[in-house]
Amino acid sequence: MPAFYRATLAQFLADDAERILGLLVAGSAGLGFSDLKQKQTKAWQKQVTTLKAAAAVLGERIPDSANWSLLLEYPIPRRQKRIDAILLASDVILCLEFKTEEKTHSRQAQQQAEDYALDLRDFHEQSRGQRIVPVSVALKAESVEDERSVHTDDPVRPVVLACAPDLGQRIASAFQNETRLDHPSIDATAWDLSAYRPVPTIIEAAEALFAGHNVREIAHSYAGAINLTLTSDKLVEIIQRAQRERLKVACFVTGVPGAGKTLAGLNVVHNPVLRQQGRPPGVFLSGNGPLVKIVSAAIARDFRRRTNAGGGERTTGTFIQNVHAFVRDALDKPDKAPAENVIVFDEAQRAWDAAHNAKKTGSELSEPETVLSIMDRHRDWAVVVALVGGGQEIHNGEAGLAEWGRSLCARFPHWRIAVSPQALAGDTSVSGHRLFPDGNSVPSPLIQEPALHLEVNVRSFRARRLADWVEALLANDASKASAIVCDLQDFPLTLTRSLATARAWLREYARGLRRCGLVASSGAIRLRPEGLELSSGFRQGNRDLYVHWFLAEPSDVRSSNQLEVAASEFECQGLELDWVGVCWGGDLLRNLHSGGWVFRCFSGSRWGSVTKDIDRQYLLNTYRVLMTRAREGMVIWVPTGDASDPTRSPSEFDAVADYLSRCGMPRL
Repeated sequence: MPAFYRATLAQFLADDAERILGLLVAGSAGLGFSDLKQKQTKAWQKQVTTLKAAAAVLGERIPDSANWSLLLEYPIPRRQKRIDAILLASDVILCLEFKTEEKTHSRQAQQQAEDYALDLRDFHEQSRGQRIVPVSVALKAESVEDERSVHTDDPVRPVVLACAPDLGQRIASAFQNETRLDHPSIDATAWDLSAYRPVPTIIEAAEALFAGHNVREIAHSYAGAINLTLTSDKLVEIIQRAQRERLKVACFVTGVPGAGKTLAGLNVVHNPVLRQQGRPPGVFLSGNGPLVKIVSAAIARDFRRRTNAGGGERTTGTFIQNVHAFVRDALDKPDKAPAENVIVFDEAQRAWDAAHNAKKTGSELSEPETVLSIMDRHRDWAVVVALVGGGQEIHNGEAGLAEWGRSLCARFPHWRIAVSPQALAGDTSVSGHRLFPDGNSVPSPLIQEPALHLEVNVRSFRARRLADWVEALLANDASKASAIVCDLQDFPLTLTRSLATARAWLREYARGLRRCGLVASSGAIRLRPEGLELSSGFRQGNRDLYVHWFLAEPSDVRSSNQLEVAASEFECQGLELDWVGVCWGGDLLRNLHSGGWVFRCFSGSRWGSVTKDIDRQYLLNTYRVLMTRAREGMVIWVPTGDASDPTRSPSEFDAVADYLSRCGMPRL
């Protein structure tokens, strides 16, 4: 979508201000904002006046600036926001964010301008390789000294601070500092119409889908289009056929970590093509309580921001729910079919087994069998979409993928099955688990659908092989991990023995409004003496704290960006941060003699051994979750320990750090 207004600076100076304002109002109305507030119109008037004065100054200082191009209200699709102004100054892109009433240069305004510039760098095709200068313009502020002495190789340059009187001067200085004679001028038309391929977080994707966008508009990868759209289209096709032919179908979608399974599921339950009488066709179910609460809160906040009205909390229940609450409600109404014909079960392999389900709900059936029996109450049609991952099991009582296959064979042979080949073959993406471990018991109405597998990591858009590196590291294959690091050159990955250094590294890299945070194993109890607060407070006190941890502005003391509280695997599973600091605990160490992992749990005042194979796997999976949360870069902090404290042996932590170094991690 092009900018509301585009012209050369010469044309802009000659253009009538009222005509420009009319184009901005018309552009906004074209997006459905027909009832613009007077405040917005006045802000545009002030911006146009200030930009005309700046353009006149530029014309005197840099005569060639008459040919530069100015774009007003350039859209940022992922965030449903627009950049106030873009100035294409020969080979330099200036990204201007105006604050018409602010009398000081606030940190938040600077971060907003910088964040827009980072989005252009990462996702805007015509901005790749170009120098981008964010400019924060506080019209009523006083002029401040230019502090652009920071040297960086990043295409996004340090933020320029400007006010109404000195905007032209600041732009001229920034251009002269950044332009390169050997670079051609940017084509304004091509830039304005350029492909913009954002990689949304789960939270951003949920907000966009709830606002009426579809997966095509928000789901693209760093390298280009991915098969997420293909998977979503296949699921919609299966659901439409089930409705048309009155079928009951179980779909199994697989994918590598971070491939977008959750995004595909969210798209299905809020797909406008499938809406029934004005309501969504289904609901997204997750047993991950923090994820449900965080995404629901984010949707409600975005709803209020877009509509200036309440009610977002009520409507999110039609979009995403806790699966255990869904099951309990259905069990209380044994003769009634649920309102939804379609449910999407996230991380379906983690559904409870019969024993655990009996403790929690009183049902003697496993959760997969219970869910299928609930949906089987529909007399006409029903679809269960099971999203299946691997290596994410971190809690006891989880039934696994095979329980779904067993339930379908034993009690629901009339259900059709659409499944990715990987779920049948026991692919590494599902940690070797198979839907039907006994190949002889595969039911006949089964269709293999290659489109139901997502094979490209879109979470870490700079590091497609991050999951492979983590897998090799946890599998004790340091040489393989070290070789993979060569493919992670665009993904800063580093090791430190100092928590203060890790925090400083994260603050340096998490520019703009990018979110950074510390994560740690729930079993890393002895990180407390290092001065780190663990997320146990989230569970013991106010459970909304982890909502603020993920959603609050970076300046908020409750935000993850404050780097005061480390979230555990339970709070961060299924979600992501831009920059992550993994805090290594004493629960997973290295054997000083033979190598390999040492699995421990803390009880009383000392460490004990973890002896059960399943509990050891859960611990490995915990660290797999922690090390695959980052989208843009990661630092791992391994404490130095304390020789006077038997629970924090320096030699044991040294062994972990040495192993991570052999896995290719450079040390800070």
